[in-house]
Amino acid sequence: MKEVEQIYYNDFGVAFHWKKNDRVLTHKVQIVFKETGFYLSYDEIKAFAQIIDNTCEEMICNSCSFRSKCYKYLLKTPLQQVDLAVSRSELFLIKDLVEGTLFNMDLHNYINNVCRN
Repeated sequence: MKEVEQIYYNDFGVAFHWKKNDRVLTHKVQIVFKETGFYLSYDEIKAFAQIIDNTCEEMICNSCSFRSKCYKYLLKTPLQQVDLAVSRSELFLIKDLVEGTLFNMDLHNYINNVCRN
């Protein structure tokens, strides 16, 4: 995989920057999971993380008759035309993937830009 620079991965998916002519294209991130790929900017990834957090907060399973056994949740995405049907476990794996991607991007930015003398 010489054409990509991996940012983060888990058992469910991967996030990476594409490379072109030996140069890393950092303006967008490819996030791939469950046969789905999103090509998002940093701000769109941040928005997606917030949407995921809101979805997790809205899951009030204690008062629900299904008690955390829902088959699918509707997860909005930063793309207005696209929503995803995901299971509870998939939702938390996507949450990890997106948060891990943001963490590594922020860490990389801090080390390579903020800490430079």
